[in-house]
Amino acid sequence: MALTSSITTSSANVVRAALTQGKRDIKGIAFAASLLLCLLASLGMLTILMWDVIATALPVFDKRSSGFLNNGMSNDPDKAGVADGIWGSLMIAAFVVILAFPVGIAAGVYLEEYAKPGKLTNFIQLAIRNLAGVPSVVYGILGLVVFVQALDGFTGGRSIIAAGITLAILVLPIIIITTAESIRAVPQGLREAGYGVGGTQWETTRDHVLPYAAPGILTGTMLAVARAMGEAAPLLLIGAITGRLATLPDASLIDRLQGKFTAMPVVIFGWANNANTPGELTGLTFEDLNAAAIVVLLGMVLVLNAAAILLRNRFERRRQA
Repeated sequence: MALTSSITTSSANVVRAALTQGKRDIKGIAFAASLLLCLLASLGMLTILMWDVIATALPVFDKRSSGFLNNGMSNDPDKAGVADGIWGSLMIAAFVVILAFPVGIAAGVYLEEYAKPGKLTNFIQLAIRNLAGVPSVVYGILGLVVFVQALDGFTGGRSIIAAGITLAILVLPIIIITTAESIRAVPQGLREAGYGVGGTQWETTRDHVLPYAAPGILTGTMLAVARAMGEAAPLLLIGAITGRLATLPDASLIDRLQGKFTAMPVVIFGWANNANTPGELTGLTFEDLNAAAIVVLLGMVLVLNAAAILLRNRFERRRQA
């Protein structure tokens, strides 16, 4: 392996020297330097932003400790917490996983492996790509009209069920596109090998194509969940609560799914618009709580991404075995 890499590198150097005739590629060096500068500038701005948010959030975790994570919504910064937002975001993510993952992956597999090339298939693919670029607020209007108003008997109106289905539809085109691209990257020789040993199209797709494309599919689906957890505009249109959320302690799961709800992006939005009056006990303001809520949401997204990376690496090792 090392010998092959050395030969490839030396061959590339020989070709590069022949093309440049021994001259230094000034334009290429300047272009690479500009790209590096853009990368460093982006990382610098991101680092400054994250440092500011974390520095503002640390006093909240120090003074409120677990109470900030366990308490519900409140108009008092000494009592307000993100428990309702965490529960709502996790339930919405569950709806996305249950509804969007199977449908999106199946649709991507069909478009790449079973659909016959033609005008209809091209039109469907174009429509899916266009839907992936539609602003999220449009999906919020769809959820308001269909799932909140037309199907309120099933969803409970302004509820987590309506929000979860809406966000599942929002990320569905993204999952279809990432699945199709991952399957398209599978070498054709792998399919031909499956057919060569007598496998059917379904057996070849199941045993050869999908395991090879699994890392890419998994990465795309987790990114879709992360986007769904960060959306606020559709949830506000559907009716997520930005103020105090009263929940009955003995309410069943169905009652909570069909009742009033909130989510972490909506909590952040609501606290950003609250008056920054310090609490009497801790001296914290909603601006401080807002920074802590951002850190919690980032932590949830990072946990999902870490899980996706671990699963992707596992599939990679199984594929290379």
